[in-house]
Amino acid sequence: MTDNLTKEKRSWNMSRIKGKNTKPELIVRSMLYSMGFRFRIHRKDLPGNPDVVLPKYKTVIFINGCFWHQHEKCRRANIPKTNKDYWIPKLKRVKERDKENYKALESAGWKVLVVWECMLKDIEELKIFLKNKLEVQKI
Repeated sequence: MTDNLTKEKRSWNMSRIKGKNTKPELIVRSMLYSMGFRFRIHRKDLPGNPDVVLPKYKTVIFINGCFWHQHEKCRRANIPKTNKDYWIPKLKRVKERDKENYKALESAGWKVLVVWECMLKDIEELKIFLKNKLEVQKI
């Protein structure tokens, strides 16, 4: 299967993909705030620059896209059929870097939570997930 877009158009499309303040991040942050949690965002002094940092609970939250971070058993984590020599190592590096960051944070005493993009399909279930993971630490 060939790419339907020109190289320039594909480059333009890819340049529009944001790394911070994405829609999934805004949804999760809004949800956390409405639940009474206060947090910091994108702390550069922590490994991996977590999307949400809850210092009071010593917890960080990464909001990961299923494709870019290769969410296992998720239909959104498919590898493109074209240019596999580029995509496979790139996506593998992202996954390895995530593991290294999680391990570094955990060894520094932080609890790491990952919210996947596909979890946003069911907002109520996501709210329950976050509440269960964070309420345990409030006690």
